Amino acid sequence: MTESLPADRAAAGPDQAGPADAAGWLTLPDVAERLDVSISKVHQMIRDRELLAVRRDGVRRVPTDLVANRTVLKHLPGVLNLLADAGYDDEAALRWLYEPDDTLPGTPAA
Repeated sequence: MTESLPADRAAAGPDQAGPADAAGWLTLPDVAERLDVSISKVHQMIRDRELLAVRRDGVRRVPTDLVANRTVLKHLPGVLNLLADAGYDDEAALRWLYEPDDTLPGTPAA
């Protein structure tokens, strides 16, 4: 049995979910700039499960498409809370958001 690392200490690897290229990710300062809020507010949004961040290449990052049009996707906080209540950690939630779903036209994130 393999043990999963906490989302904030996970090592980057090819099996990790999320956008495939570097352009698909924002650093937390980039998120703060895009949302026109302080970096402290971004950290609070992550703690409150209004936004999802995972560690990639040693840096906490947010998928770019979760922060569209200068706002967090409308239903993301509710989905993140439901996933957390179901026992998903941040990596598992990200994987769920980006896995193709036959009942949807693409992925839940899309």
